[in-house]
Amino acid sequence: MKLLPLLLLCLASFAVKAQTSKELIGKWKLVKETKDGVVREPKDTYQVFEEGGVFQGINGDKSRKGSWKLSPDNTSLTIKISIISLTFKVEYFDAKRRVISNDKTGTLEYEKVAG
Repeated sequence: MKLLPLLLLCLASFAVKAQTSKELIGKWKLVKETKDGVVREPKDTYQVFEEGGVFQGINGDKSRKGSWKLSPDNTSLTIKISIISLTFKVEYFDAKRRVISNDKTGTLEYEKVAG
């Protein structure tokens, strides 16, 4: 009986890591930002991931284009805009929710949105 909960836990953690760049394609809204213990709920901040590694960051009426790359094991996400490149640790990732972190930005929580 103790083996079943352990097996379910292993399968659940595999499901989180099993996500691929195909699930990343689309528009994501930043819903929560935590840095140094301070929690913010930003407005009108989005990330758009397109096929071929094309990236767009949107903050209000400002937009910047760049590129993205998800590591082969889906544990890190690198976003490059101009000469700035940041690599994020993928804390959680499924088709509707994504949590990434970086020492400079803190922890960022996103929800997938339409269009």
